[in-house]
Amino acid sequence: MIERFFLKDYLSFKEVELNLSNGLVVFTGPSGSGKSILINSILASLGSASCEASLCESSASWHFDGEEYGLDSEDINIFKHIKKEKSRYFINNQGVSKKAIKSISCKHLRHLSLKDYSDFENENLLNMLDARIAKTSKKMLKLKKEYKSAFIEYKTLNLQLQQIEDEQKRIVELKEFAKFEIQKIEQINPSKDEDLDLLEIKKELSKKEKVLESLSSANEVFNSEHNVFSALDALEVQSAFFSDAMNELRAVLEGAQEKFSALDDIDVEEVLNRLEEISELKRRYGSIEEALEYKENKIIELQKYENIEITKDQLEQQVQDLKEQTDTLAKELSYLRSKEIKNFENDLNSYLNELYLRDCQIQLQKIEKNEHGEDAILIALNSVGLDKISTGEFNRLRLAILAVKSDTMQHNGGVLMLDEIDANLSGEESMSVAKVLKKLSTHFQIFVISHQPQLTSMGDQHFLVYKDENESKVAQLDFESRVNEIARMISGDKISAEAKKFAKELLEH
Repeated sequence: MIERFFLKDYLSFKEVELNLSNGLVVFTGPSGSGKSILINSILASLGSASCEASLCESSASWHFDGEEYGLDSEDINIFKHIKKEKSRYFINNQGVSKKAIKSISCKHLRHLSLKDYSDFENENLLNMLDARIAKTSKKMLKLKKEYKSAFIEYKTLNLQLQQIEDEQKRIVELKEFAKFEIQKIEQINPSKDEDLDLLEIKKELSKKEKVLESLSSANEVFNSEHNVFSALDALEVQSAFFSDAMNELRAVLEGAQEKFSALDDIDVEEVLNRLEEISELKRRYGSIEEALEYKENKIIELQKYENIEITKDQLEQQVQDLKEQTDTLAKELSYLRSKEIKNFENDLNSYLNELYLRDCQIQLQKIEKNEHGEDAILIALNSVGLDKISTGEFNRLRLAILAVKSDTMQHNGGVLMLDEIDANLSGEESMSVAKVLKKLSTHFQIFVISHQPQLTSMGDQHFLVYKDENESKVAQLDFESRVNEIARMISGDKISAEAKKFAKELLEH
C-alpha cells in the first residue's frame, strides 16, 4: 500500500502531506478544488503520469527485486519525482529512469482509466477462469504448466522444421555455394602466420645481393688473421681473446652466407604471387585465422545439408508428437473451462445485478492454439459488444470483473486508482458501486474521487480537497466533518437539517 504522500508546489497546491490507510480512500470537494490534480500527482510520483510539481513523493510498502534495478529495496520504499529544469526520479534517494520507476510501480498499481480493456484481454480472462477452477481441481495449474511447456517446445521445433523445409527448397544452391567457398580457401590453403613469414622472405630477398657483396668483402679480414697473431706473439700478449673473436665472427659470417645462399632456390615472383593471394584472402575474411574458421563453419554447414533429410525426419516426428500432446492437453483445458464457464457467468451476473446492469453472456470459443490453450472468452452485455456499451456500463462491468477476480485472490492486490467512477449515476447505482468497491477494498488499497454521498460514506478514509484564498488544501475528516461534507454533497452549500440527518445515517449504516 501507499502509506504516505507528499506534494510541493504544483499548480494551486503549495504543500500537502497525506498519511494514508488501507482500504477505500475517498477524495471529495467542490469542482475545481484540485482533486484530479492531486490524484495525477500521486501517479506522477510513481512514474505513471507527468506533472510540473517541484516535488511529489510516495512511500509504499512494496517489495521489488533490487538487484534487477541496481537498487536497495527497503520495507518502506520512497518513490520521488523532482521537477526543476527537467524531471528526475528517485527510489530511496537513488536516481533512476522514469521507465524503471514505472516498471516497478506498475506491478503494484493500476490506474483504471476510461475504456481500459486490459481486464477483458483473453489472457486475463482465462487466468481468472483458471484460478476459479484451481480452487476445486488440483490438477488445473499442473495441466496449464504442462501444456504451456509443450506448446512452447512445439512452436520452437515447428519453426526449425519450417526453416529446414525452406532450406531444402534451395538445398542444391546452398550446397554448391558452401563447396565453392570451401574450395576457394583450400586452393590457397594458408597456414597460420604464413603472411608474416612471406613478408620476412621478401625483405631478405630485397637485400640479398647487397648482403652477399658485404660478406665477400668482410671475409678478406681472415687473410690477415696470421699477421695479428704474429704481432700479439711479438708483444708477448695472450692471443686467446683474438682467437675467440675471430671464431665468433667466422661463425656469424658463415651463418649469414648459408642463410642467403638458401634463398637461391626461391622464386621472387612466386613469393609475391603468394602474398597477393593471401592479401586477397585477408581482405575478404579479415585474417588468415578468420578465413580458416569460416572454412570450418562451411564444412559443418555442408555436413548439415548432407544430413538434412535425417534431421528433417527426426524433427517431423518430434513436432507430430508434440502436436498430439498439445492437442490432448488443450482439450483437457477446454473441458475444465467449459464446465466452469457457466458458474463464472452466474457469479458475474450476480455482481452486475447488484450494480443495476443487465445480464451478460459469456461464451467459450475455440481459436487457434496459443500459449494459453485453444479457448477465447467472449463477453457481451445483454448481447451488446463491449465496444458499444456506455462508459458508465463499461466501468461497472469492469468493477464486476474485478470483484469476481477478487473471490479467488489469496494476497493483497496492490493499489487501484479510480477517477469519478460514480459520476452521472443514480443514488441506487452509486450505492451499488460503493458496495462493490468496499468489497474490493479488502484486497486492494483504492483511491477514488467521488461526488456522490453513497460512495463517500463507504470510505475507510475521507479527504476533503478545498480552496482557501485560491490555494488548494487537503484535510482528513473526522466523523462530524464527514457528516457535514456528505450533507453538502446532498443539499449544496446551504446544508439542511434533513441532509445532515441522511448523511449521518449513511455513515452509521
